[in-house]
Amino acid sequence: MLGTTRPTDFREKKIMTNETKQKVREFYDEIGWQQEDDGHYQNARYEDLRPVSREYIHKTRLRVMNGLIKTGRFILDAGSGPVQYEEYLTYSSGYEKRICLDISIQALREARNRIGEHGLFVVGDLANLPFKKESFDGAVSMHAIHHLALTEHPRAYSEIQRVLASGRTAAIVNGWHEPLLMRMAEPLIGLMRKLSGRAEKKKKEWLNEEDPAGTFVQKMTPEWLKKEIGSKMTIEIKPWRSMSTRILRWFVRPFGGKLFLKFVFWLEGVFPKFFAENGQYPLIVIKK
Repeated sequence: MLGTTRPTDFREKKIMTNETKQKVREFYDEIGWQQEDDGHYQNARYEDLRPVSREYIHKTRLRVMNGLIKTGRFILDAGSGPVQYEEYLTYSSGYEKRICLDISIQALREARNRIGEHGLFVVGDLANLPFKKESFDGAVSMHAIHHLALTEHPRAYSEIQRVLASGRTAAIVNGWHEPLLMRMAEPLIGLMRKLSGRAEKKKKEWLNEEDPAGTFVQKMTPEWLKKEIGSKMTIEIKPWRSMSTRILRWFVRPFGGKLFLKFVFWLEGVFPKFFAENGQYPLIVIKK
């Protein structure tokens, strides 16, 4: 019958969800949050750490503060990782304690090394937070929800909203699936790859790889977010960073690159709705 779902479908989805989470945990415990010879975590390869992009990256990370009430008792860092960048430390500077929750034990070990007694550290699942209702005066989540299957994203947003105190806000950075700016850039990147003699980059079948270089990611669209999340709670979509790492590395060159990124940052502020919904990374603010 149209619209019905067999019990086996639910079991299969549950098995896939659990397998995905296990793989994500293993990746970050064994690879992602291990420090490499340059002192950075392996996961830092997904960021553009070149000097030419440094100022732009720094200013976009600080935009999270635009979505937070800056003081309170407890702030939740949902999917905290190791709190790896200096700017991330500022999010909890006005709070008594930062509660770091992550599925990776290695992430929490590293986070404890960075923030010490300012933090409390909990192994847990973003889609099933082990906290009471209205426990937190603020919450952040940086590039974490996209590691869940899309079917679990609504649950993760709902859980963050559930544990947030009335009148407070949460700031979530996530990524769009094939946003407009990325679609516009891809043909040029493809041409540049050919001219440089590099093979076309193929999308990874992540779960089927024996030794994946990355980990599971499933992203959303603005339309999906508004329908599935915005219809159930009050959200605001702000620009965080419109330039993906891929675009930065291909188009931002040492000569003139800093000036270009200053202009991009200015544009993001002047046309926030366009860049929030058509750039790579939105800042999603939950207001309770």
